[in-house]
Amino acid sequence: MTTAPHTAALRVPLRLRALAALPFALAAVTYVALLAVWSDRLPDPLATHFSYGGEADGFTGRAAFTAVGAALLLTLGAGWTVLVRRGALWGAWLTAGLTGTLLVLVVHDNLDAADPVDVVSPLSHLAVAAAAGAVLALAGHALSRLVPPEEHEGAGPAVHPDAPRLDLGAGELAGWSRATASAPLTALGLLFLAGGAVAVLLGPWPLLLVALAVAVPGLALARIRVSVDRHGLTVRSTLTPRPRVHVPLDDITAADVRPVDALREFGGWGYRVRAHRSGVVLRSGEALVVRRGSGREFAVTVPDARTAAALLNTLVERRGRL
Repeated sequence: MTTAPHTAALRVPLRLRALAALPFALAAVTYVALLAVWSDRLPDPLATHFSYGGEADGFTGRAAFTAVGAALLLTLGAGWTVLVRRGALWGAWLTAGLTGTLLVLVVHDNLDAADPVDVVSPLSHLAVAAAAGAVLALAGHALSRLVPPEEHEGAGPAVHPDAPRLDLGAGELAGWSRATASAPLTALGLLFLAGGAVAVLLGPWPLLLVALAVAVPGLALARIRVSVDRHGLTVRSTLTPRPRVHVPLDDITAADVRPVDALREFGGWGYRVRAHRSGVVLRSGEALVVRRGSGREFAVTVPDARTAAALLNTLVERRGRL
């Protein structure tokens, strides 16, 4: 079963693009300003690369480091400004906070150093940068509420005539929910947790951060519950309060069922984002696919996806008659 092809031209509000560029502009100005204010307290070249133990093992001229850092922030900002969507504004602020903080901390480490070889950058700086990024991510998420949703054109037919539907009366309420799990994500998460335990015992410590960065999200998505009701589609972890993905009914134009290939179509398992689609993909096989008002698709691999699609289509058509 297939649905009619659908395309939509997305209009991203100018305010959203400005909010995506703002944290990178602020980070770049702060970075360059601190380098200028502290110029008489900084060595030339600067210590800019450090070993696992924090000792300096790479050096860059002050002017070059200023240019490279500013260019990095502005390039990242330009990318986010072009590609940003309302629901991902927090990601722009997270990226700016993380990158900007790391650059500023490197400059701070070099303050009053008689010889850049003696500069030390503690591993705790990674935690400081992560915390700054998290705070800015929350700020970006809050600011996204001030931006109107992206407009779209060319909506096309809401629900294809051959799409599944439920025989639901006008006054009847219905809901659907199924849990599903991913063996590959569970195995991968446990494998990286074991690697993190080895890193604690034998070192190096940075491997622990890498292991946790992969294991925690992987295990959180290893078992999910997919729910459909009058509020729309919700996908949440059964192990932790987050991650949680919610597609409001007002943002759904149609739902369908089709097989997906996790590796070929999405590049792997977990929460995946591609050019015109995103999804929570735990395996290859049957998936519930919803088309959003922007024209993008969201897919989730779950058993009995046909019933979920039929209920969504019925609710979408009922909403259209109100």
